[in-house]
Amino acid sequence: MSFPPLNEQMDLIKRGIVELLPEEEMVKKIERSIKENKPLVIKQGFDPTAPDIHLGHTVGIRKLKHFQDLGHQVVVIIGDYTAMVGDPSEKNTTRPRLTHEQVMEHAKTYQEQFFKILDSKKTIVRFNGEWFSKMNFAEIMELASKFTVARMLERDDFAKRYANQQPISIHEFFYPLMQGYDSVMIRADVEIGATEQKFNLVIGRDIQREYGQEPQVILTLPVLEGLDGKQRMSKSIGNYIGIDEDPKEMYGKTMSIPDELIYRYFELVTDVDQKTLDEIKAKLEDPKTNPRDLKMQLAYTLVRMYHGKEAADYASAEFKKVFVKKDIPDEMPEMKFTQTQMRIDDLLLATKTANSKSEARRLITGGGVSIDGQKITDPFFTVDLKDGQILKVGKRKFVRIRLG
Repeated sequence: MSFPPLNEQMDLIKRGIVELLPEEEMVKKIERSIKENKPLVIKQGFDPTAPDIHLGHTVGIRKLKHFQDLGHQVVVIIGDYTAMVGDPSEKNTTRPRLTHEQVMEHAKTYQEQFFKILDSKKTIVRFNGEWFSKMNFAEIMELASKFTVARMLERDDFAKRYANQQPISIHEFFYPLMQGYDSVMIRADVEIGATEQKFNLVIGRDIQREYGQEPQVILTLPVLEGLDGKQRMSKSIGNYIGIDEDPKEMYGKTMSIPDELIYRYFELVTDVDQKTLDEIKAKLEDPKTNPRDLKMQLAYTLVRMYHGKEAADYASAEFKKVFVKKDIPDEMPEMKFTQTQMRIDDLLLATKTANSKSEARRLITGGGVSIDGQKITDPFFTVDLKDGQILKVGKRKFVRIRLG
């Protein structure tokens, strides 16, 4: 095959990244790749510790797609064994350990969702259990001998826990060694990871040298902030947008991000080109621009990417109807009741618009609950249920009450 010229490759590779280390080695690898007409091996690992992929995960997957578009070989490592250890990056406590069965169940959805972005025909998927499950204890000791405890304690999270006399389990030291050994097994030329992964990625370079291989170049990417604009996107925090979410939910959640994240989301998690990015940047700098218009463009783009144009058109129309024109949506879930009265907090639990009594009461006292447009702020208010009533909870949840 024919590879694009060096400068064209470097422009795309460096889009949206934090660091490329060492950049001169990346240049040499690409020049050799072009000369020998041989693709580079590009690696990223994913530990399936939860069942779904959200937009935060796609920052790395989209960078893999950039390499794929340039003609290089993408290898996705599903960490069925590393997930049982748990990556200690940015953690101040030991992660709860998962069973292999839990990890493999999560991995099923990961594989389906990877290919919403990557070309399945051009992607190699490997499980690191392929090699770790076959290692004998002598081989494990050989791997463990490559690094000292002092070197491991150079990493910030371990150092802080050690200084604060918080426990560090021996198995946690194995995580960066295992991630590095993955690079050895596939002879990675480049490894991609979030900024918090830098220690692990550098360890991978050292381990490849120990096993007689040319070290990988490391490429770090920014951590995507979630809907709150402060903490990293995380399902456990609840500030995430899942790529398999309902189109209307995806659109509505996107509209709730802080204005200052609009460009960052366009750059890191959409497929828009550089020209469009430049136009968005110019509009954001123009005081006449209403950020809501750009947010609607972002929401439409994301829904189109993961659900198609028809779904994006529908989600956009529904959002404008409900939130711009203040109408109610054409379609909503219905819940049938036999009783004619119910306390409002119990109604939220029954309709699954709240997950607990405490959450229901927070929503009610915060002014986020109404029946047929009438706001209810007393969590002990008794509702007279009527057929066809519309319960609205928060900005996006609607349920039609049915009696019978």
